[in-house]
Amino acid sequence: MNEPLSPAAQAVLDAFRPTSHHRRALAAALRAASDRTECLIGDNPHPKFAEGVLAAGDLLERIAAELEAPNA
Repeated sequence: MNEPLSPAAQAVLDAFRPTSHHRRALAAALRAASDRTECLIGDNPHPKFAEGVLAAGDLLERIAAELEAPNA
């Protein structure tokens, strides 16, 4: 039995309407976006802004991991 996806991962999946191959491609795209989030911080960020940006990157990584999971 498949584990249910988180609401965030399910919303992304529903919006994309993928096949299983597309799930891997979507996960790769989310990982690429996550890898770029630190570039948004800049040289002198407000600590709360930096914290939020890093949290957003982490969320993208977690959604990608769910989409790549074999039981998903």
